[in-house]
Amino acid sequence: MTTSTTKKVLVDRFDRSQLRGFASPHSMFAADGIEVLSPAGQAVIVPHAQIKALSFVRDWDSKSVLEERRHFLARPKMNGLWVQFVFRDGDRLEGVIPLNLQTIDTAGYLVTPPETAGNAQRVFIPRQALLEANVLGVMGARKAKAPKRESQQITLFPID
Repeated sequence: MTTSTTKKVLVDRFDRSQLRGFASPHSMFAADGIEVLSPAGQAVIVPHAQIKALSFVRDWDSKSVLEERRHFLARPKMNGLWVQFVFRDGDRLEGVIPLNLQTIDTAGYLVTPPETAGNAQRVFIPRQALLEANVLGVMGARKAKAPKRESQQITLFPID
């Protein structure tokens, strides 16, 4: 691993197997795949084509993002683009990506999942895992209120 910042991850593969380990958030953007360090200390490079979703999780023994709720029950409250991802195998997952499109990498999308209290805090979805990425809405800050019009009330005692 090139950096000392590593996070707990669950790698969901298209063959329905899971890989538990540690990964650096910066290793997601490597051309050959994602380097995952297993709890036993073995480093494995998983090619992007095999990965369905890489979840940054709180606990390895809890559910992955694909086992939790996959869609928002109402409009998301956080700022960003509300997106629905369609995987190669037909599965769907909704999430929110940042409004700043400069942060989107060519390797894939870093998504905030619908279940904010769930095990998965963020999810990395490689572009190779997707058929479609559809924007469902733009969530942003509230619009500024229009300025108040001047009062139509006449002033009896002018202020100097």
